[in-house]
Amino acid sequence: MDDHIAPLATATAPATAALSQAQFVAWLRGVAPYVHSFRGRTFVVAFEGELIEAGRLNALVHDLSLLHALGIRLVLVHGSRPQVQAQLQLKGLQTSFSAGLRITDAAALVCVKEAAGGIRLDIEAAFSQGLPSTPMANSKIRIVSGNFVVARPVGIVDGVDFQHTGVVRKIDTELIERTLRADALVLMSPLGFSPTGEAFNLKVEDVATCAAIALKADKLILIASQDGVRNAGGKLLGEMALEEAERMLAARDGSEAVLSDLNYLVRACRGGVARAHLIPMRLDGGLLIELFTHAGVGTLVSTEHLEALREATSDDVGGILKLIEPLEADGTLVKRPRELIEGEIGQFSVFEHDGFIQGCAALYPFEDAAMGELACLTVHGDHREGGLGERLMKRIEGRARAAGLNRLFVLTTRTSHWFLKRGYALAKVEDLPVQRQRMYNWQRRSQVLIKSI
Repeated sequence: MDDHIAPLATATAPATAALSQAQFVAWLRGVAPYVHSFRGRTFVVAFEGELIEAGRLNALVHDLSLLHALGIRLVLVHGSRPQVQAQLQLKGLQTSFSAGLRITDAAALVCVKEAAGGIRLDIEAAFSQGLPSTPMANSKIRIVSGNFVVARPVGIVDGVDFQHTGVVRKIDTELIERTLRADALVLMSPLGFSPTGEAFNLKVEDVATCAAIALKADKLILIASQDGVRNAGGKLLGEMALEEAERMLAARDGSEAVLSDLNYLVRACRGGVARAHLIPMRLDGGLLIELFTHAGVGTLVSTEHLEALREATSDDVGGILKLIEPLEADGTLVKRPRELIEGEIGQFSVFEHDGFIQGCAALYPFEDAAMGELACLTVHGDHREGGLGERLMKRIEGRARAAGLNRLFVLTTRTSHWFLKRGYALAKVEDLPVQRQRMYNWQRRSQVLIKSI
């Protein structure tokens, strides 16, 4: 009995290892386009003091160090609300809030400074780590903080004197750019200073948003207690165009906390930041998931249209080949060499999301028979449940009608039921245009389905 068990265990281990290796290679190749795209870009990353209080600083620093190693220019902005509150309680002091802002008197300002100083030292210490067998091994990261923010007082609003609470007036972009060019990280605290030497307590979100706009950053990333932007019905909105986000703010469609965060994302995009993200601090590695996966996590507000259903160009050949290769390998699709795709690229329509081809389909017209072939309808495996296949089919049907065709046909060996549900009917090879009958592959014995359009 033992003689039979041992070989089985030995054979399984290499198979499992090979699968794990293949998954790792596929993942690393999958993130390569993001790495190329992000190199040399400027990201402003803000995180609340609650993240530090929850003991998640080291994990975040590990992820930020990786981004720095990949050539991303980082400006970090930390919050300090719970740490300030702890200092106040330690001294037996109390402060009040109005319109979401702390009213900072002279005693509270001392606590703000102490909290910010302690956090700054903790962050600098975390980036100074270099222990073997940790993500920080071999890292040598310099982090620079300073008086980057010129601030002014909020003043008296609706009869409330906010005293030492302020708002950002100006960001010293020249000094920050010089620091980034020296390959260092920039660390900003929620403190600003006036030309007269006064210090003001600022909101971390205000500092981060103003910095992102002033620096013309590529991204603003808020790591917050919220898991993203949810509407009043509780639905998480993964991606939002700027116009959609503005409508949500105008309609007050969400909780006050959500709308407050969304307001900063919108401010950043209005100010020229292409993309603004809100991601949950409680998710370990959330920053990496948001940046290096299609689905991401949390909410992205963008000034760009992330999705496009359009006709293909020569630039799409590589994306189409990558999309159809797995289906060619398992026999679902007939193999199409690169030269054929390049020559027929005008027949294809593609669905592009954030620079990646997620679906394609082709139309081959047979004008003499007023028929067209819907071919190579392919959707990436991660997106087959979202109705993308049907959108591509309708796109081809629209192109066929515009070309004066009145019927479409498909040849398939495995997906006939999908087409039957969408109005196609089984037919015979003899029902195809004569030219297509001559090219029919009798070895594949594909089913023929036809639909009037």
